[in-house]
Amino acid sequence: MSKKTKILITGANGQLGQVLTKALRERHGVPNVIASDINLKNSNDSNYIFLDILNTERIKEVIADYEITQIYHMAAILSANGEWNPAKTWNVNFNALISILDIAKEGNLEKLFFPSTIAVFGNTTPRMNTPQDVPLLPETAYGISKAAGELWCNYYYKRYGVDVRSLRYPGIISYQSIPSGGTTDYAVEIFHEAIKHQHYECFLGEETMLPMMYIDDAIDATIALMEADYSSIKTRIGYNLSAMSFSPRQLHLAIQQYIPDFKITYKPDFRQGIADSWSETIDDSRAREEWNWQHQYDLTKMTDIMIQNLNKQYKSN
Repeated sequence: MSKKTKILITGANGQLGQVLTKALRERHGVPNVIASDINLKNSNDSNYIFLDILNTERIKEVIADYEITQIYHMAAILSANGEWNPAKTWNVNFNALISILDIAKEGNLEKLFFPSTIAVFGNTTPRMNTPQDVPLLPETAYGISKAAGELWCNYYYKRYGVDVRSLRYPGIISYQSIPSGGTTDYAVEIFHEAIKHQHYECFLGEETMLPMMYIDDAIDATIALMEADYSSIKTRIGYNLSAMSFSPRQLHLAIQQYIPDFKITYKPDFRQGIADSWSETIDDSRAREEWNWQHQYDLTKMTDIMIQNLNKQYKSN
């Protein structure tokens, strides 16, 4: 008789972690999804715990105490912030993963999710319609840690049979929180500034095309991958994942359909170089073939949802 699914989410206060926690609790029940992070933002949540992912012994205790069967390991330092402290980025993004893989190797977990990213790509990678299997030569501490993580996930699957699954997320857009530390963050910030000030200064150039995804698609893909039949998961590095690609100029025009007076100026900073090393469009046919991935949101639909929900938020404050 298989164990009841009990899930631990690390990095649960992040942009993805917040929405993923809610979705998994709706699916499995609140007591069966333990949210964790290194701050006490949700200290009034009896199923939220403080957890430092660098404390391996504490992770083992949590797994035992809560009878955890799956971990969604969402904790990470993102691309832009990672450049300020590369050693810390490596420690948080990679060393913590190895500790959890070692725990899984001992048979204490049924499944593990590792979030990868388009930041694993670099100048050796075709920028258009980037295939699943390409040389990885990332140019950021974040990308290096995630590329290494993908390889070690594949190693632990091949060597020890750890059922670890991974997605290469594009830029994620959501209204639930404002992300910080990522190169694609402009695509969320721009909505807030459009509504509040009708002006936004963008840290990327107007024609910088990047792969993006509305958060509901990202959450659906994550859960679908983890619930897919074991035999259908034939890729143990990060699956390419795609929904749409657009530039700041295209997003500006989409927002102007709702806020005609919205203006944007451009002042590219160091994040421009990071963006220029990433893909513009992604081939995610492997995910679509192996576990039937399908996205639901395009630029028009995503913009409409973002404007509606953020207008409600600002009117209620």
